[in-house]
Amino acid sequence: MLQFKHSLFLVFLLHTTVQADTVVSDTCRQIGNKLGSVSFQECFSNQLTDSGYRSNQNKALLIKEYPPLKRRKPQAKILVLGGIHGDEYSSVSIVFKWMNTLNKYHSGLFHWKVVPLINPDGLLRKHSRRTNGNGVDLNRNFSPGNNKQASLDYWKKRTHKDKRRYPGPSPLSEPESRWIEQLIEDFKPDAIVAIHAPYGILDFDGPHKAPNHFGPLHLKLLGTYPGSLGNYAGLQLGKPVITIELPYAGIMPSKREISKIWVDLIRWLKRNVRSANTSTKLLKAESETVKKFKDID
Repeated sequence: MLQFKHSLFLVFLLHTTVQADTVVSDTCRQIGNKLGSVSFQECFSNQLTDSGYRSNQNKALLIKEYPPLKRRKPQAKILVLGGIHGDEYSSVSIVFKWMNTLNKYHSGLFHWKVVPLINPDGLLRKHSRRTNGNGVDLNRNFSPGNNKQASLDYWKKRTHKDKRRYPGPSPLSEPESRWIEQLIEDFKPDAIVAIHAPYGILDFDGPHKAPNHFGPLHLKLLGTYPGSLGNYAGLQLGKPVITIELPYAGIMPSKREISKIWVDLIRWLKRNVRSANTSTKLLKAESETVKKFKDID
């Protein structure tokens, strides 16, 4: 009887694994069909996992974790978010390029969680759009603080009801933004890196000294808006939020620029971001390791 139950469990486990692989495969196929700079194979080989959460239109929300390595305590936890706006193609593609780097050189300096595409409904449609499947700008749908009407008030008075910036009927009305807030609460990142386009600058919210530049992108503070990730995580939670604004939504930076932005990001994180319980002795050891890895991670 015990052997029978064990066999049933193995069958269930295999079925669940196959289902998860199918979800990831289907999503990667759609991404590969949409983005000229990311193939199905590149997406699928990154071994993304199904978060279990779904978009407004029931598309899978995928994530990749680069966990701590044995005998090495990471300096900090870093959350990377791409594709919050569905028409910013490069903000998705560049995350896959950086995941390729992490796949080769993850040294354990940081504990990473990476979401290459927050807004599949906006991207994976015939005519991609900024908003999600419900017509909501996810980067205005986060918690605005004590005044729950702040996002809608700002939208009405300051944007003149611009449809591209509609914050939704209420904070966290959308499953995608609810997932990201839950992810932040559960993972407790020490810094958040959000990729956008097409302003071609660096923006920054929260504590620590802002970076001057990452590669060709130079610091230009854009300010925060009610319901934005920078307002929620940077100002309310007190976490550094680095917003990388690529120059073009539909054109990728050169390979050299992609690499330079990444290396400068790693250097800034190494110098400025660490978990509260990271010891000085550990930081010195990690610093020597990073030199060996040439700041790749």
